[in-house]
Amino acid sequence: MKILITGGAGFIGSAVARQAVRDGHDVVVVDALTYAACLDNLEPISNAPNYVFEQANICDGPAINDLFTRHAPDVVMHLAAESHVDRSIDGPADFMQTNIMGTFQMLESARAYWLANDRPANFRFHHISTDEVYGTLGETGLFTEDTPYAPNSPYSASKAASDHLVRAWAETYGLPVVLTNCSNNYGPYHFPEKLIPVVIIKALAGDAIPVYGKGENVRDWLYVEDHADALLTVVQKGALGRTYNIGGENEATNIDLVRMICALLDELRPAKKPYADLITFVSDRPGHDLRYAIDPSRIRDELGWRPSVTLEQGLRKTVQWYLDNEQWWRNLQNRDGVGKRLGAG
Repeated sequence: MKILITGGAGFIGSAVARQAVRDGHDVVVVDALTYAACLDNLEPISNAPNYVFEQANICDGPAINDLFTRHAPDVVMHLAAESHVDRSIDGPADFMQTNIMGTFQMLESARAYWLANDRPANFRFHHISTDEVYGTLGETGLFTEDTPYAPNSPYSASKAASDHLVRAWAETYGLPVVLTNCSNNYGPYHFPEKLIPVVIIKALAGDAIPVYGKGENVRDWLYVEDHADALLTVVQKGALGRTYNIGGENEATNIDLVRMICALLDELRPAKKPYADLITFVSDRPGHDLRYAIDPSRIRDELGWRPSVTLEQGLRKTVQWYLDNEQWWRNLQNRDGVGKRLGAG
């Protein structure tokens, strides 16, 4: 396939691009190179003959239309998005523009291209979203593809809106789409404002490790390379118009997760005192969802996909990667907002 990947210089998008290139697909990465993007994420495939990079903003209609014309993709994997909940609390406008209007523009450009080429049967528009559109769970239960939407942050509301746009373009115009909603990702190249990189970097610096509230919030953690494999499975095998929830089957409270990371650092990079001594509880994020957890039955039963690593295995890989790639994350420390408390309300 020829795959056009939006947001391909970001965390998840670059993992998809690296995997797709290794699998032998022709890959066109499109990215506006905003603060969270990093071309170093694509360095492992930078010299591959089946890889091309294009800098463009998904809200720029003429630029996106030109990319469709020049590259003639078989598949669009739409990952470009503003994704940090804390930033969405402080500045929701960027999230509305990129996640809603950017998705609208991608759909319109894809639709025009699809129609101009007589509705090719193999064309797919794959929209990648989040489980946060479903809101929050109590102590029990799981999100399914039929869970009603109930977003609680500007970020999740903007992603919910984009999901609805994709569904509407499928129903109204017949655009061939698939959708996925994933749980929290982690792994190599994770931008250093998210929880797991923050814990690693703060610990290595000997700084206080901030944990919201009492650390009781629960997330289902999905290793990013497993997610990339799932996305490529869905875009090739998923039923048109269908949504697939992708989870890691690895639930953990934030405080347990932080302690696991500290224990790994104690083993791999020992300090004078246990890193867990640095844990500091801070005021909670406004509207902080208590628990996310995904029922992955559909993707498992219909497409035969399951995650390949446990949380313990994935965290060990991730911590070791950050220890081995210090220059990568140090280069990002001066980007706007990195290392600062955001989203305090």
